[in-house]
Amino acid sequence: MRSALCDAMVGLAANPDFVFLTGDLGYNALEPLQAAAGERFINAGVAEQNMVSVAAGLARTGLRPWTYSIAPFIYARPFEQIRNDVCLHDLPVMLIGNGGGFGYGVMGGTHHALEDYGALLGLQNIVAYVPVFASDVAPIVAKMSEIEHPAYLRLGRCEKPAGYAAAPYAAWRKLTSGAGGMLLIVGPLAGPILAAVLELGAAQRPSLWVLSELPVVSGAIPAEFLTDLSASSALIVVEEHVAHGGAGQMLAHALLELGMQPKRFIHHCAVGYLTGRYGSQQFHRRENRLDAASILASLKRD
Repeated sequence: MRSALCDAMVGLAANPDFVFLTGDLGYNALEPLQAAAGERFINAGVAEQNMVSVAAGLARTGLRPWTYSIAPFIYARPFEQIRNDVCLHDLPVMLIGNGGGFGYGVMGGTHHALEDYGALLGLQNIVAYVPVFASDVAPIVAKMSEIEHPAYLRLGRCEKPAGYAAAPYAAWRKLTSGAGGMLLIVGPLAGPILAAVLELGAAQRPSLWVLSELPVVSGAIPAEFLTDLSASSALIVVEEHVAHGGAGQMLAHALLELGMQPKRFIHHCAVGYLTGRYGSQQFHRRENRLDAASILASLKRD
């Protein structure tokens, strides 16, 4: 998704109010953007707190700053600056975190972002975007470029099944229909699960929805989603994020506001490091029951 981000940013670089700040990252990936933005491409160094404060100052003058780093370094390290300098003043500073969830694999817990959008959405005025496919990045960037509030973009690796034609971007999208239960998945881990679901017969195939914009607001839940929920025997929410502050909790709260309740509610989320070992993103997904096999097993038990 980083290449898709670069392409989208290059398209924005012609705007005189565009500024891009990176925390000493993006080599062999963002050079086209650096060339397009010129002096408005700023390497802030390994100083994320300062980078966010500088971005807030730039936004205060009317510029549109975008800040970029590894996901935990863009939300956790400068959290106080995001809270005090950006969100309390409702400034249009865009935060981009690469490698959400277990994306940085063997680099370990310091490089994993398991509570990022939950932590940020506890602040005022901010919204979050989690693309599912690389093709989602450009429309999300276009949307972010027009909002007058802080926003967080959580990037991962595009895991779209081979040969699959992704539906046009929307905050909520239904990718498959079926009578075999109901799935709601946040972010790119939907790709491997979708590939497994597409192998199922019509009778076993669930209705699979993906969600890319947070927080979950009851009035924004599509009517078709609620119709599917009423007909389904269970709702399984899957996200590479801890339960606290996650999409599962937000959705449960929103459904209660609507007076709706799934017949069964199953939440597959990040638990942490059950064996105390580090490995690839796929290793951590399996350990946390976020892999396709674990999700299919939940569907069969339904």
